[in-house]
Order: sequence, then structure tokens, then C-alpha cells
Amino acid sequence: MGRWEPNAQSRLRQAAMDLYASRGFERTTVAEIAEKAGLTERTFFRHFADKREVFFAGSERLRELLVATVTDAPVEAGPAQAVAAAFESVAADYFPPVAFSRQRQSVIDANISLQERELVKLHAVAAELAAALQRRGVSELRAAIAAESGVAAFKVAFSRWINDPDDRELSTHMREALAELRRAA
Repeated sequence: MGRWEPNAQSRLRQAAMDLYASRGFERTTVAEIAEKAGLTERTFFRHFADKREVFFAGSERLRELLVATVTDAPVEAGPAQAVAAAFESVAADYFPPVAFSRQRQSVIDANISLQERELVKLHAVAAELAAALQRRGVSELRAAIAAESGVAAFKVAFSRWINDPDDRELSTHMREALAELRRAA
């Protein structure tokens, strides 16, 4: 495939995932990823800051979507309802197919630095959701609890989704996790 071909970012992502799965994250170089995708290292760095960002590019968009949904939630929606609506929305429309998500997660699970990076990204999601709730007039403590609870429910739903032998949708797992959260509270 020539360098001028479209979808450079997705080609780089898939090449990276394939190499990470077969060779390991640590033993794979940016040059190898670019070569496998039929692109240059320079093109790689136009799309990703480093080889870890192949996993986390798009995190900003995820946070933006979550925050926008919380911000736009009806005035009468409580903090937990607004956060739940945000996670239900992204679960239905944002994530790549489960096969890609499974592959991605298996590579992350095999590398402690990627696990740490994922936790940092999820912490940032919770912080931005809490800030959005506070802008809606929710107290700092209630906003933090609602945001962190939403992230916890998402983590459980995501794990159940990628391990689901029946391949049910992420949105189904998200609704189930949120329902259990409500019952637990």
C-alpha cells in the first residue's frame, strides 16, 4: 500500500497492534510500525506522540464527549444520572469493535507502563467529569463521588465486554454496571 493511501492513522494503529501482539510492546519500534503500515516514521509522529499513544489517542475526544453530555444533561438530572447518561452514550457510539478492544487490552495487560498510563487517563476523565458537575452546581464531594463511580462502572463494563463469550454490546454491559451501581448505593 502506498504512502499516499488514505487512513494512515488506522493503518498505523493496526500495524502497531499486530506487532505489539506478536513481538511485545517493548520490543517493537516506531520504525517497524511505520514500515509495516507502509508509511514513514515522520507520518507516525504526525499522528502519535509516541508508540504508547497508539493505545490512548482519542482519549481527549472521549473526555470531550463525556463532559459535553454531562454539561448538556437536563437541569433536573442529578449528578449520577448525568454521569450515567454520558457513559451510556459513549458506550453506544464511541468505541471500536470488540476484537480491536480485546487485542488492545491484552497488550496493555502485559505491560505495566501501559497499565499506569491507562489509569492516569481514567483519572483525568473522572477529574473532568467532576469539574463539569461542579459547573452545574454540584458540591465538590458529590461531584467527585459521582464521577469516580461512573468511571468505576465503566471499567467493570469494559472488562465484561471484552471478556464476554456472547459478544454482547458494550452499551448492554454499561447499563448493567450502572444498574448494579444504583442498587449498591
